[in-house]
Amino acid sequence: MANITVARLIFALLIAASSTVANSALVVCLDPGHPSETSSGARVGTLSENRLNWTIAKKVEAILTRDGIAVVMTKHAVHEHVTNRQRADVANKAHAAMFIRLHCDTGSGNGFTWYYPDHAGKKGGVTGPSPVICAASRRLAVSLNATMIPLLRGTLAGNPIKTDAATFVGSRQGGVLTGSIFAQVPTALIEMCYLNHARDAAIIASVRGQDAMATAIAAAIEAYLRSNA
Repeated sequence: MANITVARLIFALLIAASSTVANSALVVCLDPGHPSETSSGARVGTLSENRLNWTIAKKVEAILTRDGIAVVMTKHAVHEHVTNRQRADVANKAHAAMFIRLHCDTGSGNGFTWYYPDHAGKKGGVTGPSPVICAASRRLAVSLNATMIPLLRGTLAGNPIKTDAATFVGSRQGGVLTGSIFAQVPTALIEMCYLNHARDAAIIASVRGQDAMATAIAAAIEAYLRSNA
């Protein structure tokens, strides 16, 4: 697309490459959102949130793996049904450095937004996340957002980070997402775009737009890992 310059994509790839973390013990858990007990994901016209989440997560996985970072996925097929508790369990069992959750939004906004838990909630007899995980999740979201905004400038707008309480599900269960409640590792969720926003939809529907998003997410993950090595 015209607004996605070759120079910006090359710059993002250079950042990702220069940020590679040599410590192979680090694991990143990628969570392509939906289908789950919550829903099968949004659908606007021909765009399927579930399909987009999966496609971009696989692109991020490929970049991180290429750069020597171990990745675990919370599901293994685009239509695999995994509950949000099970998704968190995958990250916990892997002792992941971060639990990154990929989604697409609908509503009155545009651009991408990172969300994080700022307090504990309770579900299924479990109270979480802990104050330590909440603090670490905020640092993670701040870092990821700061890296991605310049990389996607002119392509997708970067919004200020928000807490789980600002999400549809979080607002209905004490301000904490289910995945966050069960997370024992730092977690952050990105709504990559608004599917009902015409420009966002056109960008995310294109291969170049998906590549730009995946490259920016991977670069942000690697920058965070490097800064916390």
